[in-house]
Amino acid sequence: MDVRAGQIRQLNAAALDLLVIGGGINGAGVLRDLALRSASAGTGLKIGLVEQQHFGSGTSGKNSQLIHGGLRYLKYLQFHLVRESLRERTTLLAIAPGFVKPLAFLLPMYGFKSRLVYGTGLALYDLLSGADSIQPHRTLSVAQIAEIEPELRTEGLAAGAVFYDCAIPSARFVVENILDAMARGALAANYVRAGAWERGRDGLWRVSCTDMLSGDRFDIIARKLVDARGAWSDPRSLRLVRGSHIVIPRGSRKQLTLVGTTEEDQRGGPDHVQISSAETKYLQAVVRKLFPRARDIFPISTFSSLRPLVRERGRSATAVSRDHKIWNSPDGVLHIAGGKYTTYRLMSEEAADQVCREIAPDLASLHLTAKTPFPSAERAIGDALEEHLADYLFVSTYLGYEQRWDVESLLPFARELGSKRNWDETRVRAEVNATIAASQPVGA
Repeated sequence: MDVRAGQIRQLNAAALDLLVIGGGINGAGVLRDLALRSASAGTGLKIGLVEQQHFGSGTSGKNSQLIHGGLRYLKYLQFHLVRESLRERTTLLAIAPGFVKPLAFLLPMYGFKSRLVYGTGLALYDLLSGADSIQPHRTLSVAQIAEIEPELRTEGLAAGAVFYDCAIPSARFVVENILDAMARGALAANYVRAGAWERGRDGLWRVSCTDMLSGDRFDIIARKLVDARGAWSDPRSLRLVRGSHIVIPRGSRKQLTLVGTTEEDQRGGPDHVQISSAETKYLQAVVRKLFPRARDIFPISTFSSLRPLVRERGRSATAVSRDHKIWNSPDGVLHIAGGKYTTYRLMSEEAADQVCREIAPDLASLHLTAKTPFPSAERAIGDALEEHLADYLFVSTYLGYEQRWDVESLLPFARELGSKRNWDETRVRAEVNATIAASQPVGA
């Protein structure tokens, strides 16, 4: 059964109550929130979502793979954002234990000033965590640090600390939000580009859509629209900041290290985003500074994405607030901008509240996402809405970033997915070649 084709038929069959445009974490979160409310109340709310590429393949999937309070935001006195993020970290640990995992961080402190600043920051971080704390930080001596990281630079090292946040497969978790929403009656289709939309005299929106796989054009009609396109939304209200990462070998342990992130203003549009040579050199220099004996720091892979932040005049890319903004534009479209991946659930709840006040008042106070767990995370290749081999290697998993691929190593994956998507051998080979091209590191 072609799940995607069936979803498109239903999206096109009758007017929806709501259409979400954009399949990143915010759009996926809104869809799941509303699906939970509708299913619980038995209202039969018709909600749908379209995404021009694969779900989670943009900004939401190419970040640092963390659910965190944002220790560095304390530097800018954004205490409310850190506290809010820490609360959401606790919530996500509870409802998504198959995806959100506690992760220890080693923080070296060089010099007395560094020890004072970071020591104070970590104490405040613990205080803001309160009862939500995974585990309080602990201070380490130089000798203890050497046991954990024997190759770490010791010159000027005064002390260190271990503190905790969480790791998450961020792209995959976007898809899990979508799948859970679909299981509760929502509709969703990837590789569907929403073009122009206009509101008729009957008050309904008509959205012109293109199936990016077949080229077919069709309309979706909806009472309400939510613009969750992120970096592809209104550029006048957003500041696009590029964050880039490199993946490098971890030496004899046969492990990999994710190094990032950068924060650079994006000068071009959102469709062509990649790490620059300067960013790669900057990240390599950080590694060399901390690990002077490190030899192989040429990236195995790289990735970049755009953070669509709310514009603030006179502030650097690093200092711009990660607060979110949710508002109705004069035409009645609800927009979501800014925010952090960590706080997506709270943002989605706020957006869903506003939508419900307009189209389903009885659901406006029904809050379920903080207490509704996600199902088991085990899925076979092809079961997470993948339409391309790259969808599996860079979204469903992160295998695409973990080694340098060739035709021989990719063919088994391509043939397995192809058996579920009815690909012939020509298509299988084309998918392999496209994936090899996409997995090559750039900017080195």
